[in-house]
Parts: sequence; C-alpha cells; structure tokens
Amino acid sequence: MEEGNTKSKFRRVCVFCGSNSGHRKVFSDAALELGNELVKRRIDLVYGGGSVGLMGLISQTVYDGGCHVLGVIPTALMPLEISGQTVGEVRTVTDMHERKAAMAREADAFIALPGGYGTMEELLEMITWAQLGIHKKPVGLLNVDGYYNCLLALFDNGVEEGFIKPGARHIVVSAPTAKELIMKMEQYTPFHEHVAPHESWQMEQLGNYPGKENAQ
Repeated sequence: MEEGNTKSKFRRVCVFCGSNSGHRKVFSDAALELGNELVKRRIDLVYGGGSVGLMGLISQTVYDGGCHVLGVIPTALMPLEISGQTVGEVRTVTDMHERKAAMAREADAFIALPGGYGTMEELLEMITWAQLGIHKKPVGLLNVDGYYNCLLALFDNGVEEGFIKPGARHIVVSAPTAKELIMKMEQYTPFHEHVAPHESWQMEQLGNYPGKENAQ
C-alpha cells in the first residue's frame, strides 16, 4: 500500500451511476473523485458494468488504480452500455432484478452518484431493503452540487406527512464530497426499527453477503 493510503472497513462498494455524464463537468469530476477515494482506501468496485458515462469514468479510474472492478450487466443492455474494451470483470445476467441482487450480494455498502431513473431506482431499493431489515449495509448519496436536494427534501416531506418513520430517514447518508461521504458511511450504525427481523428474511437473493455474520 502506498504511503498516505487509508485502509477502509469496506472491501467492496457498489456504486450506482448513470450511463450518461450529465451536462456539467462537475458530475464527471465527482465520479473521478469517488473513484480516486476508493483507490486510496483500496476498496474494490461493484457497478452496473457499462463503459460509458459516469459508469465508464469511475470503473476506469478504480481499475487503473489497481483495485478490482466487477461489472454486472443484463445481456440486453450490453450493446447500449458497453463501448470498446470492457473494464475489469464483467458478469452478464438475465434481467434487472438479477443485476441488483448480484450487486447487493457482492458489496459491503452502496453509493449513488448523480443519475437518472435507473440510478434512483437502485438507490431506493437498497434504502427500502435496509428499512425492511433485509440488509444492514450503509447507503450513501453523493449529493454533487445539490443534485439530490429535491429528493432529500421529498424524504423529509415523507417524514412530516407520516409516510416515513423519523428513524428510517437516517438510513440515507449524504454528503457533497466523496471523502466526507465515505467517512460518514464508515461511522454509520443502523438504529431504525426494521419492519421485519433480519433473521426472518429468506436470504437467497443476497446469499452470504459480507457482514452478514455481524448482522445477526
């Protein structure tokens, strides 16, 4: 390990992000920043498998930094999301449900970069799984230049209107920079009341995920 690198409690982090880069350079910069923070901490990457957009930027950054990259992609999306050489290990699956289950199974934590419907859907599913008690892994939101302010405000409104319990609101860890976000996620301790006991879930979809032995 190079001098100055910091060992993290996470071995693998799943990053949800778009196959587009957005209209502003700040989003690409954030993907590069997050990739470099993962490399600095020797954290491997699990992601959606694409080589374009923010997916391509972060995967290439982590791969070039010497960490393992696992991309999970449905066969139908390969012509759309992979351009040129693939990066790291690519695992093909049959559909989006299998993709998300595989990504969740392989990762110790989840981070969402700015993205569209798909990124938000993946983020919300992991938040929901945490609320239900299916997993106890940190879920982070990299709120680049306030991109997710409206979504966070919607969550707050859900609490005010009685649809989200106040404790469950704290499932989402957010920060404007990658370094701050990872530090907050490493300190995360779930304290909300789960909808159902963790032991009651059939865990075939996640398998023996990292940290399961500590979630009993």
